[in-house]
Amino acid sequence: MQLPVARGRVSAALIDVLSGRAAKLPAFARFDGDEDLHLTLFVCYELAYRGWDGVDDRWEWDPGMLRLRSAAEQRFLDHLYEMAGPPEHGVDPASVPERLCEIVEADDGPALSKHLRGRATYEQFQEFVTHRSIYHLREADPHTFAIPRLGGRAKAALIEIQADEYGGGVERRMHQELFKQTMRWFDLDLTYGAYVDSVGARTLAVNNVMSLFGLHRARRAMILGHLAAYEMTSSLPNRAYGNGLRRLGGDPDATAFYDEHVEADAVHEQIAAHDMCGSFAAAEPGLAGDVLFGAKCALAVDAWWATGVLDAWKRNTSSLRAATVEAGLAG
Repeated sequence: MQLPVARGRVSAALIDVLSGRAAKLPAFARFDGDEDLHLTLFVCYELAYRGWDGVDDRWEWDPGMLRLRSAAEQRFLDHLYEMAGPPEHGVDPASVPERLCEIVEADDGPALSKHLRGRATYEQFQEFVTHRSIYHLREADPHTFAIPRLGGRAKAALIEIQADEYGGGVERRMHQELFKQTMRWFDLDLTYGAYVDSVGARTLAVNNVMSLFGLHRARRAMILGHLAAYEMTSSLPNRAYGNGLRRLGGDPDATAFYDEHVEADAVHEQIAAHDMCGSFAAAEPGLAGDVLFGAKCALAVDAWWATGVLDAWKRNTSSLRAATVEAGLAG
């Protein structure tokens, strides 16, 4: 993946160092708003995934890089505390599955799925797919980091969910690959990370919150809660996405990604809440509150992103940073 275009002084300094145009990372981080912050985090985090073209893999563990990432993470955590509240203390571990259900049922986020099902234009749906490509082309990877940090029933449950995400070992059934079929129908670039420059801070934040939790052992409970919230809120929206795409003429290949999630996530919902999160909380009761915090953050950040998308469409403007940044996007 090519290094993106900078969006502020910190991301510019970081990208200059990684590209070899500068020798030192910034000694302190004064971010120029959310765009600068979340691009900085995304660039740092990608070093732990597939890396950047022409960038030495050793940067992943560079002490200066980790200091910069830590400063950016603290800024993001402060925002998460504002959106979702801090983690609760003294949570009864036995209550975690029920509390997760309550969090999900209380969620009244933006009706993006309803808009896509019944009113979205081809161009709007294409924009939605462009935004989601940042995650779906590496779907499940952030949560997989938690596997070696768990044991017992919680570990087995997470592996059961992830095995489905990776198509049971069949490449064409991997959710990452199924999403490419949707992108292909919209004539989008299937290259991993092709649209990083096209999406805004909120889209990057949706991805960054998973990395923030998944890459830290200390936040292993949060990534489990995040995954549980995703699985427990997936079936109905994906049914709406599939139906909306069929309304626009989408063929079975185009809708396969969404149709797969309708069935799979209905099963995953129970596994995630009870077998994974419930078992984890029982084994590590002091982290029960972190599980709930992860779920709240998943919903809050997704709602922040969806609100931005819908607000742009209400103004009859593009929800992307540039509607024609890439040749694959319709005008």
